[in-house]
Amino acid sequence: MNQNMYDQQKQDDIIDMFNNIAPTYDTANRVMSMGIDVSWRQEACKEAFAILQKQNLNIADVACGTGDMILHWQNESKNAKIHIANIIGIDPSDGMLSIARKKVQNGVFHVAQANNLPLESSSQDIVSIAYGLRNVINRKEALKEFYRVLRPNGVLMILEFMTHKNTGILASLMQFYTKALLPIVGGVISRNFKAYKYLPNSIDNFITRESLEAELQLHNMPIIFSKDYSANISSLIIAQKQDCISATKEQ
Repeated sequence: MNQNMYDQQKQDDIIDMFNNIAPTYDTANRVMSMGIDVSWRQEACKEAFAILQKQNLNIADVACGTGDMILHWQNESKNAKIHIANIIGIDPSDGMLSIARKKVQNGVFHVAQANNLPLESSSQDIVSIAYGLRNVINRKEALKEFYRVLRPNGVLMILEFMTHKNTGILASLMQFYTKALLPIVGGVISRNFKAYKYLPNSIDNFITRESLEAELQLHNMPIIFSKDYSANISSLIIAQKQDCISATKEQ
């Protein structure tokens, strides 16, 4: 089996896993996160809107899962008095999208992977991916796709659990919860212990925020805003696509 076939098999296994846990995903997520992720998502929306400072936005939420981030974009746009012209949810798991279609009224969803988006080039003001990038095997191809579909000066918003060299009591407690308790809680709710053992492993195998920021720079998407939350358990990165002229000059 060559590398491409191996990577695709790994990706297919992850998609199958999310299809399997889709019916209980929201319940498990609410219990495990204790709602702490809500404030992170809200701040991500607010910062992206503040950077763009424009109306009639086109937004694509990649790895949208059951639609939580789309609901946050909609709610925060009302608070900020920002008009969203169009918002699209994209996810490779049809099982997850089946839940999203019930939660998001008049939602537009596509089954697709992050490295092959069904979107026109330079068509989106915002591309977001919340807690899904570490599940993308071909991450660099996905970053190229994000760049392709963003309009010049459009923003990429990433929320993710990343690898950190955490120190201190709070960091140790968060690591214990993530690695020891979370798989048990998620496994009991979903009856799929393997899936929720995957979560801490995927974090350990992912890159640092600094490394991801460097990758974004290489893809002509310099960092505009970044922040770590809750003893570095979660990170927010907002990058902005350079216009084509600037990108060409720097290459």
